[in-house]
Amino acid sequence: MKVFVVGIGVNGEDSLTIEAKEAISEAELLIGAERMTKPFSDSGKIIENACIAQDIADILEKSNFETAAVLMSGDCGFFSGAKKLLPLLEYHEITIISGISSMAYFCGKIGISYENMRFISLHGRHGNIAINTLFSEKCFYLLGGEMTAADVCQRLCDYGFSDVTVYVGENLGYENEQVVSFKVSEFRDDLTSKLSVLVTENPDFMRFIPCSISDESFIRGSVPMTKSIVRGNIVSSLEIGKNDICWDIGCGTGSISIEMAFRCPDGMVYAFDKNSEAIELTIKNSRRFGCDNITAIDGICPDILGNFNAPNKVFIGGSSGNMNEIFKCVYNKNPCADIAVSAVSLETLTQAQEAFETFGGEYSIVQIAVTENRKIGNHTMLSAQNPVFIIRGKLQ
Repeated sequence: MKVFVVGIGVNGEDSLTIEAKEAISEAELLIGAERMTKPFSDSGKIIENACIAQDIADILEKSNFETAAVLMSGDCGFFSGAKKLLPLLEYHEITIISGISSMAYFCGKIGISYENMRFISLHGRHGNIAINTLFSEKCFYLLGGEMTAADVCQRLCDYGFSDVTVYVGENLGYENEQVVSFKVSEFRDDLTSKLSVLVTENPDFMRFIPCSISDESFIRGSVPMTKSIVRGNIVSSLEIGKNDICWDIGCGTGSISIEMAFRCPDGMVYAFDKNSEAIELTIKNSRRFGCDNITAIDGICPDILGNFNAPNKVFIGGSSGNMNEIFKCVYNKNPCADIAVSAVSLETLTQAQEAFETFGGEYSIVQIAVTENRKIGNHTMLSAQNPVFIIRGKLQ
C-alpha cells in the first residue's frame, strides 16, 4: 500500500502545506486521532480514528485500499508519533510529508529565533524543567500530558526561577488561540489547557557545568558532606551522560547528587539516605541549585533500592555495613553499571574491594589527600583533610 504520513500543522486545516493537501486528496483512507481527522469528516474519505502506532499499523494491514494517509499533528519530525509508527510500516511504500510544527508556528508568533533553543517534550510525562531552564537561554516545552503551563511555572518558582520570562501558547491555530507572556512569578492558575506550548527565556543561564562546587555554597547541617576536591574527582570519574540514571547512596547534604544532576539534565538522580535530616538537606540543596531531576528517598539501603529505575552510574558514600548487599542490588538492576565508592576507613576500603571482586568487576583505587592553606596572623599554615580512598570500577 502507498501510505502518506502527513504532518498537518497546528490545526489540521488552515496550516496544511500544498503537498499535504494533495496527499490527503489522493488517499482513500484517512487514519489519525479524532482531532486530526475531524476537519476532513465531510471529505467523503473512509476515516479511522486511532493514535497508537500498533493500532494504526493493524488498520493498514487489514485494509484493501491502495492509498492511505496517516495524519500526525504538527511536523512528523518533531516529537511525533511517526517515530514509533514508521518501523511498523516497512512493507508499505511510505512518503513522509512534514508540516508546520507547533514550535515554528509559536516562535513566529512571539518573534523569537529557535536556532539555539532547547526542546523538551512533557507530553505524557513530568520531565525535567528547572535543570533545563538553568542551562539554556531558551527552552521550548511541548505540553499535553499531566503538566499544564501553570504547573511548569509553579515548578520554576519552587526552584528559584521567578525572574525568568515565560511565553505560553494555548490552542494554537484555533479560534480560541491565546498567547501570553509574563515573568514566572506572575503566572496565572488558569493556564490549564492540554493543547499548550511554553517557552522560557533565561538570559542568566549557566554557561558551564560546575565541578567541585565550593563547600560553602551548600546548605549544611550536622550530616557529613563529601568535600569539594574529592567530590569533583568522584563525579568526573563516573563520566555521567546527559540521559543517565544515577544513584547516590548515603547522599548526606546532597552535594554529590547536585553535581550528578548537572551532568544528566535528561536523566534522573535518586538520592538515598537513612538519615531524615540528610534527605531534607538534599531537597533544600536541589532547590537551591535548580535541580529538579533529583528525587531524595529516606530509608535503609539496599532495602529500598529495588523500587527505583536501574542505574547507569552509582556512587556509594555510605553503606552502613551493607556494601555487598548494595552491590548485589545494583548488579541485579544493571550488571554493567559504573560504581564509585568513597572510603575514609580501611575497613570500608576492604569491603569495597571484596564487593567488586565478588561481582567480577574491574576496579582501580586512588587515594586523595587534600591540604589547604589558611592564614594565622602573618603566616600561611597548611590544613590537611582526612585522606580519602576512591574505588572506581565497572561491574561485568
